[in-house]
Amino acid sequence: MPVPIRRLFVALTLSTALLAGTTACGTGEKTSTKDTAAVQAVPAAAKPSPTTSAERQKFAKTRFVANAGLAAGATYQWIVKPWKAGKFKKGAHGRKSALAKAALAGAFTYNRLKAAERNAQGDPALAKALAPLSSGIDALKNLPAKLKKGDDSAAGSFNDTINKVKGAGAGAGAPVQNQVPSAAQLAKGS
Repeated sequence: MPVPIRRLFVALTLSTALLAGTTACGTGEKTSTKDTAAVQAVPAAAKPSPTTSAERQKFAKTRFVANAGLAAGATYQWIVKPWKAGKFKKGAHGRKSALAKAALAGAFTYNRLKAAERNAQGDPALAKALAPLSSGIDALKNLPAKLKKGDDSAAGSFNDTINKVKGAGAGAGAPVQNQVPSAAQLAKGS
């Protein structure tokens, strides 16, 4: 049974890469057991390690700004803008579509705000600024269902919470700007 030339080429390329990788790993120098013992004698505790989960998180402000910005963009684009345009009122043209998008955006916003809240724990100033807003963010959990039913007050709640998060971020040195998520990000939820 003949083997296609493509398979042979791929097999040859992979085996060459594997062989080159294994020969490149060694330095060619021999080490004595004395050198190895000296390296092993260095205590493992000499390397500082973070003590809390908040210290382990790198780039806390950057992640906070990105997540809060996506939440703010989704809220403005698919909740506040249609709400102000009257798309959620009974009998409005495109109401069902606007409500479905708003409910999806509401779930996305809640998800990103919870992520931003977790990110804020990595920065003391952000954690302090966002602490009073925690209950407001948790209250958004049930609002996507209300949006889907056409409750206009839910849109105002989203807008108020986003504005408070933006204000807290700005006060802690992490100004948040709206970033409209792509439809794929919105559908995926992150």
